[in-house]
Amino acid sequence: MDSSVHLDNVVMNFGDFTAVQKTDLKIESGEFFSFLGPSGCGKTTILNMISGFLDPSEGVVRIGGESMVGVPANKRPTSMIFQNLALFPLMSVAENIEFGLEVRGISKVERKKASDRLLELVALDGSGNKKISELSGGQKQRIAIARALAVEPQVLLLDEPLSALDLKLRQRMRTELKDIQRKTGITFIYITHDQGEALTMSDRVAVMSAGKLQQVADPITLYREPETEFVASFVGENNAIAGTIENIQGNMVTLECGINGKLTGRGVGQLSKGQTANLFIRPENIQLGKKGDMVFNATIQEVNFEGSCLTLNAFISSGLSVAVQIATEEYSSLFIPKASIQLSFMSQDAVVIAGEEHV
Repeated sequence: MDSSVHLDNVVMNFGDFTAVQKTDLKIESGEFFSFLGPSGCGKTTILNMISGFLDPSEGVVRIGGESMVGVPANKRPTSMIFQNLALFPLMSVAENIEFGLEVRGISKVERKKASDRLLELVALDGSGNKKISELSGGQKQRIAIARALAVEPQVLLLDEPLSALDLKLRQRMRTELKDIQRKTGITFIYITHDQGEALTMSDRVAVMSAGKLQQVADPITLYREPETEFVASFVGENNAIAGTIENIQGNMVTLECGINGKLTGRGVGQLSKGQTANLFIRPENIQLGKKGDMVFNATIQEVNFEGSCLTLNAFISSGLSVAVQIATEEYSSLFIPKASIQLSFMSQDAVVIAGEEHV
């Protein structure tokens, strides 16, 4: 069964405000797809257009190749899990799961079979008679998933469902959600502002800012090959070093950055000499000493111990500092504030981007 979702040039306006700019995007059948971005970027608005809670101002939403124009939310082949889960506290676990089936007139026997099967799927066998108040946060999360899956949707929509959980539980639920998606083969469309969630679970991620899709890619490409300044700065930790383009040779771009020496990285997009741009280099790609082909001096500002790694914050010029992530075993008693160090990185690990949005 085709459970793809196509946002066919959709736009969402609220009066004079454009919440979602023209978007043409196809989410493949059986894909775990995430929309990632800060609050107010339009990602939940997109989810509401897919679910039928909002009608696009322009364009068409297609599910399984079929236009959803005029199809109300309760008639679409979708199911949604909200941020607050919206479980019914006066119903048992089984009654919560079976609710959608009861509304559809499914017999009690078939409802019971479905709830038993889904409780097994979410690893809560035998919990059907429990009250919602007797469940932990993670168990409530799994019951919300089971209830959404009970109506056998083609597409499951998830609106920041893990945001209320503590860190360890969120991390565990990421694994469980991905496992459930693989077992069911249903198309999952996930909304989050948490990059860790998006990168860990998704087959592809769409990064959004101010109602516009900035980049759509698999997590590794998104992290290693950002296409805009916003993506480079929003996805993962990144150091941005501003400069003026002095030379372009092939795909390698050299910046005059006003520090001791020029810096080179891989150019992204349309670039020209004399243009202002940012060179982005990840903290884990900066090394101590002359190990890379880009070498510069710095002064330590502070040292932060983070268990498996150390983060050095170091000044490289007036008002400009970089974060450097190194393994704990590289620690030295010489790492003290105001100490001078030499840093380097490989030019191939850096990207140079000039765009409309500046960080």
